[in-house]
Amino acid sequence: MTTISCAGFDHPYEIIIESGCFARVAHTALPLVSGRRVAVVTDSNVAGLYAGGLLAGLEAAGFQTHLFVFPAGEQSKTLDTIGQLYRFLSENGLTRSDLLCALGGGVTGDMTGFASATYLRGIPYVQIPTTLLSQVDSSVGGKTGVDTPFGKNLVGAFHNPVAVLIDPELLTTLPRVFFEDGLGEVIKYAAIRDAAMEQLLLERPHGEALEALIARCVAIKRDVVEADPLDTGLRGILNFGHTLGHAEEKLSNFSGYTHGQAVAAGMVAAAAIGERLGVTEAGTRAQLVRLLERHNLPTALTHSADELFEAALHDKKNLSGSLSLILLRRFGEAVIHPIPVEDFHSLLRQCL
Repeated sequence: MTTISCAGFDHPYEIIIESGCFARVAHTALPLVSGRRVAVVTDSNVAGLYAGGLLAGLEAAGFQTHLFVFPAGEQSKTLDTIGQLYRFLSENGLTRSDLLCALGGGVTGDMTGFASATYLRGIPYVQIPTTLLSQVDSSVGGKTGVDTPFGKNLVGAFHNPVAVLIDPELLTTLPRVFFEDGLGEVIKYAAIRDAAMEQLLLERPHGEALEALIARCVAIKRDVVEADPLDTGLRGILNFGHTLGHAEEKLSNFSGYTHGQAVAAGMVAAAAIGERLGVTEAGTRAQLVRLLERHNLPTALTHSADELFEAALHDKKNLSGSLSLILLRRFGEAVIHPIPVEDFHSLLRQCL
């Protein structure tokens, strides 16, 4: 078992990484809250796999359980779904002493966290991520939110969980395409902070190697988040590949590339831009392409430079006429590089 402590800007919490820890969720949750009602939030894919076992364990520990299931997919990550969840919590008498459990991937974690931050002005929640992407990235750090017609994650709050329980065994039911989707974020962590991870990624990671990769990604994110909890500086490096990745997702109405695939293609574009600017060491883009192709991840965005530029203008990272691009100095070292919006448009046309 690996336990990583996170100071948190609002309260400290622990991230437990251990095969089999899913079976002990109830034991972990007992000391975290004084209430005895738990609302498990999950999607229609995960519900049939893991909700029954989680509910049974919680009930055996003395919790009164309630299950909220929403249709799987990014299309459900909306304020409409949040409104349905608020009604569900109210109708079942959840109080600020009770607990929410986010059982699923990034969509589930983001929405449950946002509901936790806003329902009754704050109710505790536990993250139980079931995808590689959510285990290495979105379940840690306290960023919550929903999508709008104008862009991804434009409505949200900073609100930390009271615990994160990462069980690599839950990944055994993950379709290969979604495992590879998560590797897009793993490769991002290698690219921004730990070049040595590349060696672990040359093969399809499993067993102890996979658990070590997850722990390394979580430790990197913990370190960055503790240094910049509200995303005003250093935390921006976690968005490497995301400015164009989010634009790609939005332009496809979240029905084209998965998040990890979009980030993968966005990283290659960012490396090309960095090399063009002379910020990024020559050959870094090719290094990224080789690693991404090794795991069947795309290396090119599917929309035009003009389309991507317009979509990126609505991103959270567009501030006062400039974009804070996350570029690499070299593989393993990221840098925040502000650039005027008009220069970014020109670079996109040159590099895509």
